[in-house]
Amino acid sequence: MKKLVSMLLALALALSMVCCVSAEGTIELALITDSGTIDDKSFNQGCYEGMQQYAEENGKAYNYYKPTEFTTDGYLAQIDIAVQNGAKMIICPGFMFAEALGQAQQIYPDVSFVIVDSAPTVEGVEQIDANVLSVMYAEEQSGFLAGYAAVKDGYTKLGFMGGMAVPAVIRFGKGFAQGAETAAAELGLTDVELMYHYTGSFDATPEAQTLAASWYEAGTEVIFACGGSVGNSVMSAAEAAGKAVIGVDGDQSGESETVITSAMKGVSASVYEAVTEFYNGTFEGGRQIICDAANGGVQLPMESSRFATFSQEDYDALFAKVVSGEYAVNNSTDDMTPGDLGLTIVKTTVVE
Repeated sequence: MKKLVSMLLALALALSMVCCVSAEGTIELALITDSGTIDDKSFNQGCYEGMQQYAEENGKAYNYYKPTEFTTDGYLAQIDIAVQNGAKMIICPGFMFAEALGQAQQIYPDVSFVIVDSAPTVEGVEQIDANVLSVMYAEEQSGFLAGYAAVKDGYTKLGFMGGMAVPAVIRFGKGFAQGAETAAAELGLTDVELMYHYTGSFDATPEAQTLAASWYEAGTEVIFACGGSVGNSVMSAAEAAGKAVIGVDGDQSGESETVITSAMKGVSASVYEAVTEFYNGTFEGGRQIICDAANGGVQLPMESSRFATFSQEDYDALFAKVVSGEYAVNNSTDDMTPGDLGLTIVKTTVVE
């Protein structure tokens, strides 16, 4: 009896992880989420929507699986369930999948994987097998666009609140600082303030909200919230203070009227293209691609932005200079803060 109960509980758990299946037949497309959700207005949602769009346009069955624990073993367990359910392509969003996918790419050589914002590692060394496509982004360019636009729009007391200090988040923050520096120099400003902090997680917490509130109270005008659900904490503080927020990854303007723009990455489009290539027979693994301004991989959503004076014309000129390299953005992650950038106008205060 105990064995039967255990089997039923295991089956129920597996089924509970299978969500949003469309079309009939084998579930060929799967997304394994990280600690976020498919409606987080950020990374997981972008991956899910790219997969969903292709599946619904082409009558493919798809689902997503949410691990019960966010560890290598937890991710591998959900990858295994997806494969047993018929997955031929599996999307893995984020750096936390690096070790798990390093194993999965060898365990399931006939399954194609897309890892977004990271690459598989084997014993700590990056290794991208022939069945894996690694998709990376020039977050430093996206952050640069946001920092430049904010200062051009009149903001001179800035904040950056990142989640975990992983390479993608570091690039966002340091790009933001560089964009602010460039705009300030063009405007002839002599002093721009930048508060800088990593919360250590991608969760919404009372501590993050309290810190954001204290920054706003001390004069900070806009905070670049760069850490998944950390943005919810910052938006709550901004709403109470009547201040502004810059979102990240996806267009977060619908989350709060305090969001003046978002430093976007084309996650949805990247996943959609990879799935399309898979079904067209042109999927090429064993490599890493970089999505940047030149190929439309990063941008600001000007149609939904709430700038007071920064215009579409201003943005087009800015974007063209990033694409051409006239505005070259440092993408180093050796230092977690802008301290190694040699900024002279932007004064950074790092909050531990």
